[in-house]
Amino acid sequence: MWLDRLTGPVTPSGSLTPSRPYSPSPRKNSNLAAPQRPGLSVYNPARSSSSLDLSANTSTTSLVPSTRAVTNGSSLRFEQRPPPDVPDPLKVLRSILGSAEDDSAVDKPKKRKSRTVNIDFQGRSLEEYAQQTLSTVEPTNLSVAAPGPNATENRQKYQDFHTSIVDCDQVLQNVETYLTNFKAELGQVSAEIENLQARSIQLNAKLDNRRNVEKLLGPAVEEVSLSPITVRSIADGPIDDNFIKALHEVEARSLLIDAKEKEADNVRALQDLKPLLDDLKSKAIERIRDYVVAQIKALRSPNINAQVIQQQTLLKYKDLYAFLARHHSILADEIAQAYVNTMKWYYTSNFSRYQQALSSLKLHIFDQHDLLGPEVAPARRTVLGASKPNVPPHDSFNLGKREDVLKSKTDNALPAYLAEDSKSTHYHYMEIPFRNFNLALIDNVSAEYSVCTELFSATSSYQQISKRVTEIFEPTFAMGHALTKQLIDTSNDGPGVLLCVRLNQHSAFELQRRKVPVADNYINYTNILLWPRFQMIMDLHIESLKKVPVSTARGAAAAFSLVGGSSPDPSRSSLAPHVVTQQFGQFLHSILALSAEAGDDEPISKSLGRLRSEYETLMGKLSKGAGNDAGKKSKFLYNNYSLILTIISDTKGRLAEEQKEHFGVLLKDLKAR
Repeated sequence: MWLDRLTGPVTPSGSLTPSRPYSPSPRKNSNLAAPQRPGLSVYNPARSSSSLDLSANTSTTSLVPSTRAVTNGSSLRFEQRPPPDVPDPLKVLRSILGSAEDDSAVDKPKKRKSRTVNIDFQGRSLEEYAQQTLSTVEPTNLSVAAPGPNATENRQKYQDFHTSIVDCDQVLQNVETYLTNFKAELGQVSAEIENLQARSIQLNAKLDNRRNVEKLLGPAVEEVSLSPITVRSIADGPIDDNFIKALHEVEARSLLIDAKEKEADNVRALQDLKPLLDDLKSKAIERIRDYVVAQIKALRSPNINAQVIQQQTLLKYKDLYAFLARHHSILADEIAQAYVNTMKWYYTSNFSRYQQALSSLKLHIFDQHDLLGPEVAPARRTVLGASKPNVPPHDSFNLGKREDVLKSKTDNALPAYLAEDSKSTHYHYMEIPFRNFNLALIDNVSAEYSVCTELFSATSSYQQISKRVTEIFEPTFAMGHALTKQLIDTSNDGPGVLLCVRLNQHSAFELQRRKVPVADNYINYTNILLWPRFQMIMDLHIESLKKVPVSTARGAAAAFSLVGGSSPDPSRSSLAPHVVTQQFGQFLHSILALSAEAGDDEPISKSLGRLRSEYETLMGKLSKGAGNDAGKKSKFLYNNYSLILTIISDTKGRLAEEQKEHFGVLLKDLKAR
């Protein structure tokens, strides 16, 4: 029955020369291999085709076809090829079996006829028979058949090849198992991915919904919400720029909430937030009050520079007072009044010390001896032979360098410590303390007005601000007026008073340029003090001219003797200008020089007209001392008027031109006589 295993169709793929290379895998026992038994399949001539099982003594089953599909879908595409020096096994079998058929019968099995061949094995096995047959083959056939040792070696190679195939089947089975498990796991992963995709779609939908809601609710929430940083800044943070920003944010939110409450009633979010905002504003008001009060107290410290505190604290954080005024007006007014009272004390105390320092300056004294009419005052001597030096002389009528005080470009007042220097022996005129006090006053008034305007302008009108600044400087203004009265009440210094008038006008122009209206009343009242005193001094000069003794010839001679004529004989008296003419000319030059830009509303023109008329009257009286000679009278008058015209020739202004024209006409009239 073992001969039946040799029957079967022969295909090209069943060639005895496998095309797959030898497997390098080690030999392994596999459960896929079939049980082995000895024996070799032979050719069965009764069949139209035959096949040879190359796994003799190895397996009872046929080899797996080369086109067999593997479980995982792949095919075994590589087969073992025999060595190149091994003969074709089919030819060897045919030579052993003595087949007479042509090789073409193998290639064309359908055309061969089946036949039965009886072989006598003589009680030997097929292997023994094959070994004996091979030894008896003719030499010509030995080139085809493989020698014995090579056959054994080939058999071993076939056995190894079969083992490799079995191992490959085992590996493929393992791979199949692995792939099956991987497929199952892949299915689980796929299910999880699908679950994740579903969850992702849900999350995306929720995210889109949240974004849509955020677009609608986000701006509304931002308008009514406050950040924790803002709350912490107002509650516990320092007073700085962040605190100011937090105040602005609280105010903005409060206004929005009030507006939204008017638009929509009973909004729960607004009702919940409004009490919190009120508490936050109350806390801010409390902290602002403490901060501003602390700064006001600092202004009362001794030797403190108020401008430093004003610039670095009050003005830098001026929004604090504005917030306080908007949300607690009563408290803001009380703090503003406290500031006014503090600054009033500050300026009063400082200007009081400054006035005392200016009062210590040594000033030239102008008394009745400094008028035009009387004789020159005798030299002042020390009392009881004291060693004090005499008071330095001064020119009562000549302006000299005193006019430079109007042209000075120095805006700094005289420091108090220099004014208090008792060792100074320099004498000053009245315009020096007047100028320094008013210069310091105008600067401080301007600075304080600027501070108050910047600090209170957000909640107060300019009239209210001016009223507060006026209240601050009211004692200081009174102090300035008192100083002015002290300087001019007992002085007959006409040019000095007029210099103070011009300085006061400069102060008024400077206040107008700086746009500070709060000192207008002070300037006006100072003018009220100065102009009447100037008119009074002019009246004293007029009265002094009336007192010049010219009634008798002796008196006339005495009058002429003031300029050098010592003879009592009028005919021998000098025709030189009178001493009063020299003084009048210098005084007139001083007044005209200080009136170069005088307005028509000033009383200088009328005063000078009256003084000039009195002088001309005096000159007419003095000319009679020359006797009945009309030529000498005219010569005397001509010399006096010519001297006056020479003295005032360099003056400018409308009033100076009028005076020069007047004396020019007098000279022409005298020449015509």
